[in-house]
Amino acid sequence: MNTATPSILDSEVRASRSVATVRDRSRPLRVCMVAYTFYENDGRVMRYAEALAQEGAEVDAIVLAREGQPRDVSINGVRVLRVQTRQKNERSKLAYLTRIGRFFLRSMFELSRRHWTRSYDLIHVHSVPDFEVFAALLPKLSGARVILDIHDIVPEFYAAKFGVGHDSLVFKALKLVERGSAAFADHVIIANDLWLEKIAARATAREKCSSFINYPDLNVFRPELRTRAADDGRFVLSYPGTLNWHQGLDIAIRAFALVRHETPGMEFHIHGEGPARAELERLIAELDLADRVRLHQPVPLREVAAVMANADLGVVPKRDDKFGGEAFSTKILEFMALGVPLVVADTRIDRHYFDATLLRYFRAGDEEDLARVLLDAYRDRALGKELAARALEHVQHNSWGVNKSRYFSIVQELVDGR
Repeated sequence: MNTATPSILDSEVRASRSVATVRDRSRPLRVCMVAYTFYENDGRVMRYAEALAQEGAEVDAIVLAREGQPRDVSINGVRVLRVQTRQKNERSKLAYLTRIGRFFLRSMFELSRRHWTRSYDLIHVHSVPDFEVFAALLPKLSGARVILDIHDIVPEFYAAKFGVGHDSLVFKALKLVERGSAAFADHVIIANDLWLEKIAARATAREKCSSFINYPDLNVFRPELRTRAADDGRFVLSYPGTLNWHQGLDIAIRAFALVRHETPGMEFHIHGEGPARAELERLIAELDLADRVRLHQPVPLREVAAVMANADLGVVPKRDDKFGGEAFSTKILEFMALGVPLVVADTRIDRHYFDATLLRYFRAGDEEDLARVLLDAYRDRALGKELAARALEHVQHNSWGVNKSRYFSIVQELVDGR
């Protein structure tokens, strides 16, 4: 990464001090995570929640449910409360906003009810949407501290998802909601450094913000999870994640089609769900790739690590638009932690964090250039191993274990300053 990182020793010293503050209290710290997401698939929410639970905090998580899942369950010390089911198949603005609005009301009710009986110290609200932070109104009025964690910058996300112009009234209204939400929160965590500067310029004071990219947990993402033999005759490309237009999966599928006759044994495995799924299914059929490109259902985080570890190449084909070009891919560092080589679109955000000594780049949006790089990765596997080895060393200094002390410090300052 271009940004300076602390030494592991310094980080461990800070972590021990911050952890002691979380742990050594007259009663356990009481925290609630609130997120319009599936807990078992969202590594960011899981890491915050489980890190606090491991240090003795009582942690709840109010989240979404899939059909058939239990409403109330304990996962690794975190009480997971699923208050609404969801399928990621929204095609219209109304369907998308209706589901978000319904979750806002249900999560506000559940959060307020539970706070009335157990008095949370901290509410950590994960966006999208930004206004979900107002679900913590009652706890905040009664003394709880509130973190707004912006995973995706909402005005640009909405514009990319529904084709809304940046000069539209909707976009301007979303920026006002963003500003109001940041003002309501006691601290704002933002998913990368480019977005940190944008939020600080248009929504809230810089000193109120912190940047946390989606660091991998090296206890989950480990190279030894690989079980496939290296000489089984296959070469597996992997993409695990949300199926949105800005992710560029259609570009990757078209690139694969261009090289399929020169790459015997190459397969492309996509694990995920999202609004682009139907279009991707049609494209696979149109290009007659059903025997080589497999579209799987999403896999929980602790299971997807093994899926990714058994790939020969990770592919991150994002478009370099106003949203995708600045949205940090969670999978890059995870593939690195697993020792899997990568091909990545040369977006602004990825060039900011990684140089070409760690992965192979292709020109974002250019299926022919991606095809060229895929063919090179297939033929020159020795270079792939060299890149993966350097990337594995790099990720040891950019993992959740190294950076979680910063999160504990934010929690400490908020709760003690109350």
